[in-house]
Amino acid sequence: MSSAAPRRARSWTATLAWVLLLLVAGAALATWGLSKWDSAARFLGVGPPVSQPVAAATLPTVAARQPAPADPTLAPRIAELEARLRSVETTSRRAAGSVGRADALLVAFASRRAIDRGVPLGYLETLLADRFGEQNPRAVAAIITASREPITLDQLTADYERLAPALRSGAPDESLWQGFRREIASLVAVRRAATPSGKPQARYERALAQLQTGRVDAALAETMRLPGAARAEDWVADARRYLLAHRALDEIESSALLAGGR
Repeated sequence: MSSAAPRRARSWTATLAWVLLLLVAGAALATWGLSKWDSAARFLGVGPPVSQPVAAATLPTVAARQPAPADPTLAPRIAELEARLRSVETTSRRAAGSVGRADALLVAFASRRAIDRGVPLGYLETLLADRFGEQNPRAVAAIITASREPITLDQLTADYERLAPALRSGAPDESLWQGFRREIASLVAVRRAATPSGKPQARYERALAQLQTGRVDAALAETMRLPGAARAEDWVADARRYLLAHRALDEIESSALLAGGR
């Protein structure tokens, strides 16, 4: 009887130990299972709630922004600024045109001076071609040609004075009878007081005076009416070349004044 009691006590102790051990093992197993399966945890009420997808909120359509009403004081200012810009552009164009016109006139005047002095143009040939080659090609060619075969007013006058006897006499193929008739006709001439004399000597003197004042065209016209004009073919050619060069100079000067060259 006394030995049965200790055996019962040890049996209860062992049973209690196994119960505690099973409880600890079950708790550990439950904790591990809940950590792996969220659905089981949610079923037991210990898991995080399922997050429901949030419906995308329908954003109200933003109305297009309307431009702010313009400042009524801004338009006059803009117009004033535009007017100033136009004024500045106009002034700039005028200044550029004045500079171009001055350069072109300088080239034209320098070319005239070289032609009048009977010296080559030199570097002015390039400047003439650059400034006036497009608009006045013939004038530029005439000036360059004249500079390479220079003829001055003083040279024309001196040659004309040497030709005086030949110009007042008859043509080279004039016969004695024709010369006699011409001399007789020149003795008596009926004309109005305001009409210039048609005598060879008077014509020659008028031509020489016009030549000395630079009126080469008028002197050439008088010379062509002299009886010995055929004896002055070389002088006539020089005079015509002189006139051609100076008309070309007049042309490029006018072009420089009107358009300022290129």
